[in-house]
Amino acid sequence: MGLLDKLSGWLGLKKKEVNVLCLGLDNSGKTTIINQLKPANAQAQDIVPTIGFNIEKFKNSSLSFTVFDMSGQSRYRNLWEHYYKESHAIIFVIDSGDKLRMVVAKEELDTLLSHEDIRGRKMPVLFYANKMDLRDAVSSVKVSQMLCLENIRDKPWHICASNAIRGEGLQEGLDWLQDHIKTMST
Repeated sequence: MGLLDKLSGWLGLKKKEVNVLCLGLDNSGKTTIINQLKPANAQAQDIVPTIGFNIEKFKNSSLSFTVFDMSGQSRYRNLWEHYYKESHAIIFVIDSGDKLRMVVAKEELDTLLSHEDIRGRKMPVLFYANKMDLRDAVSSVKVSQMLCLENIRDKPWHICASNAIRGEGLQEGLDWLQDHIKTMST
């Protein structure tokens, strides 16, 4: 570590690096959300389904994010647990228009939260109730009830209504996540 690195660290100019897992069922909008959170000049024009996982990096005013965009296809969900230990936060994306698979999303969330590498940690969990533009979408309050989020008492959580294609609701969620990650490290 050079003198400038040390100096910027002392002055608080160096951005804290955080690892964030982006999880949820397939076709919930995880990759689109991450794409929208990146700077405009780094956004992809075409989004394709994630096979396995993608790693995306971006920075905001005080944090440097490494986001692990994990595939939500059932055959890849067992990969999620290999990234739990190194993560500082979780973004869990729900397709608000897919009421039939809400039960599956709840089962995956329950499995995630009860995993030994997650259970005892105070890591923040941000929920995006995505695809609010769909005619059949349920509200973020209803998504919260269907997933029984009120039962999460051992870690901070927040749910935001979002439309990833338009970028609506994403910054609110990222601001909340950033605030809670910063509070954890102080």
